[in-house]
Order: sequence, then C-alpha cells, then structure tokens
Amino acid sequence: MNYWLLIIPVISAFIGWVTNWVAIKMLFHPREPKKFLGITFHGIFPKRQQQFAEKLGKLVSAEFLSFSDIEQKISSPENLKKIMPMIETHIDDFLRHKLSNEMPILSMFIGDKTINSLKEVFMKELEILFPQVMKQYAANLKTELDLEHIVIQKVSNFSSDKLEEILYQIMSKEFRFVEILGAVIGFIIGVVQVAITVLTS
Repeated sequence: MNYWLLIIPVISAFIGWVTNWVAIKMLFHPREPKKFLGITFHGIFPKRQQQFAEKLGKLVSAEFLSFSDIEQKISSPENLKKIMPMIETHIDDFLRHKLSNEMPILSMFIGDKTINSLKEVFMKELEILFPQVMKQYAANLKTELDLEHIVIQKVSNFSSDKLEEILYQIMSKEFRFVEILGAVIGFIIGVVQVAITVLTS
C-alpha cells in the first residue's frame, strides 16, 4: 500500500476547511466590487445592503411597529386608567395651590367641596377626551414619522465593518462549526477516495 495515500484525507480536510472559511469571509468581503480574471467579486452583505435595508424597512413598518397597534395601546381604557391617578393629583394640586397663587381672590370662594366637584367634572371630561386625543396623536405621528424610510436610511448607512462585528459576536460558534464541518466532510471524501483507489488497484 502506498502510504502517501494517507495524506489525501488530510489534504481534503484542509481544502474543505479553507473552502468554508473563504465562503464565510465572502459574506462580508470584499467591501467594494473587485475584478479578478474577468470575474467581479463583491461581499454578499455589502452588495445586498440596500436591498436588505428596503426589505427590513417594509417588515418593521408593517409587522414590528404597526401604528394601529400603537394607537390601540395608547388609547386603550386600561392604559388610560393607569395615568388617571397622576392626572387627578395634578388637578388637585392646581385647584388647591396654583390657582390660589394665580387668582387669590377667586380661590377665597373655592372650598374643599367645590374643589372636589370641579375635580370630578374635569376627570370625567378627560376620560372622554383622552382616547380621542391619543388617536389623533397616533394619526399625526403616522403621517409625520415614516418608519420605513427611517429604517432604510439607517440600515443603508450602516457600516459594513460594524455589521460584520455584530454578526461575528452573535454567530461566531456557528461560523466555527461551518468551518469544522467543511474539514470533516473533506476528510470523509478523502477517505472514500483512498478506499476506492486501494480497492480498484
């Protein structure tokens, strides 16, 4: 048996590892298009960054941050009830202290009973008014705040170096696994080649 054949699985493993390592690097490099032997090479993420930004912008504006969901949340009775005690405290403070500072004569004719009655009337009106105000606010926000455009602009201007750094932080184990898998598959292919060579010689 030719013992040089034993090197084939090692070489195949190395080729498999290098191939996958290069494939991972080509996700981010080269940053700019480069021609080699008439073929243009360009990293997948840098090449598709604008397209990725547009898809992400549509996804965020349609699914993740729906203005209808925002409107529903900020105008829901449950959420409004949570802020009513704070508003009631503010109105009470206004009627008892700030009003006397601004209109001392008027405050002389307003006692606890009148303050409580005014506060009750104000709170009832605010409970009716607040949902309408919040809905109008959400409608104005939707008109003025173009989420899709903001996301597209931010992602388009995102640094490729920063994107690579983030993805490596998140997926470093997965990238390493892909490299090792390439080596393992390469080694298996090398072993098969050696076996075929030995059996047919």
